[in-house]
Amino acid sequence: QVQLVESGGGSVQAGGSLRLSCAASVFTYSSGCMGWFRPAPGVEREGIATRNIGGGSTFYGDSVKGRFTISQDNAKSPLYLQMNSLKPEDTAMYYCAAKSRYCYDTYPLGFGDWGQGTQVTVSS
Repeated sequence: QVQLVESGGGSVQAGGSLRLSCAASVFTYSSGCMGWFRPAPGVEREGIATRNIGGGSTFYGDSVKGRFTISQDNAKSPLYLQMNSLKPEDTAMYYCAAKSRYCYDTYPLGFGDWGQGTQVTVSS
């Protein structure tokens, strides 16, 4: 089983930036999708951003469009989430996840491998 390890979380003031990283302990996905998720009111996991492995399509949740950017240099490199213009409502535990099928949106369906999360706290 793939172990995903997130890092880069922390505390920032509103308007600040953070860059999250997600590294896989064992490389198993040459294709498929990786993404970032966080809990939200009424939803166990809100899809923040997803990216098809190998330079494929990217998808963003409405609440982060224009502020967050998901990236990955290649299929074996870490997955990143650059978060700019952070807001207090972005405060959450952020989870990285991966699956072997491609994504067509940010829904957390079919993701079998999850990290332990990294906490992001944004103060006003």
